Amino acid sequence: MLKLEQISKIFNEGTPDEKIALDRVNLEMEEGDFVTVIGSNGAGKSTLMNMISGVLTPDVGTVEIGSKKVTKLPEYKRSRLIGRVFQDPMAGTAPSMTIEENLAMAYSRNKKRGLRRGVDRKRRDFFRAALETLHLNLENRLNAKVGLLSGGERQALSLLMATFTQPSILLLDEHTAALDPARAELITNLTKELVEKDRLTTLMVTHNMQQALDLGNRLIMMDKGQIILEVNKEEKKDLTIEKLLGEFQRIRGEQFASDKALLSS
Repeated sequence: MLKLEQISKIFNEGTPDEKIALDRVNLEMEEGDFVTVIGSNGAGKSTLMNMISGVLTPDVGTVEIGSKKVTKLPEYKRSRLIGRVFQDPMAGTAPSMTIEENLAMAYSRNKKRGLRRGVDRKRRDFFRAALETLHLNLENRLNAKVGLLSGGERQALSLLMATFTQPSILLLDEHTAALDPARAELITNLTKELVEKDRLTTLMVTHNMQQALDLGNRLIMMDKGQIILEVNKEEKKDLTIEKLLGEFQRIRGEQFASDKALLSS
């Protein structure tokens, strides 16, 4: 479903500010895989997400989604294959538009556009039913401006919009990091429900190591632009935060493992 081969990306190449963001990264995900990604700041996690979504183009390597090679495909064309939720609750929705209008745009993302009514009664009923699954009473606020919603409500709406069309790949980019603990737990539980319900192929970046352990069937750890550890479903069952930190220390041979802030900051 997703295949990255020998992906490399260097920023400011040949200058004193040169930075190797990704270094020969290989990653394969099968349909229904839910992979969590952890790593310290600057490890390459966000660059990896931007490479998949088409925000960035690799210097070397190929990107394949489904059976389609998309390495040179721009972001707006990949959007039909990808759903993405960002860390910032203000991203991913149009604040000046209503909940209903935002849902209508998301619903039409992978469909042919034509001159027809944007929201009819049948579609409005569908939107209400989908919103009811969030348990936030948004189904009774279809005409409310999204900009008036709380951060948690907007993030829940963004998550629903990203999964509406059952994308080939769902990208979750630290989508609970900006929320208070109660709302973060709500969005985490909602994520699990939506991904499991439709068996969505999902890649989730998180700084929360416990969240990375609790969600998904695979885990990868990144450092200095490389994937330095891959954990499968069976191995993941027995993992703890302490074991993960120990693996980081063993692989890198550095004295950071005792400091949890390295991977969770």
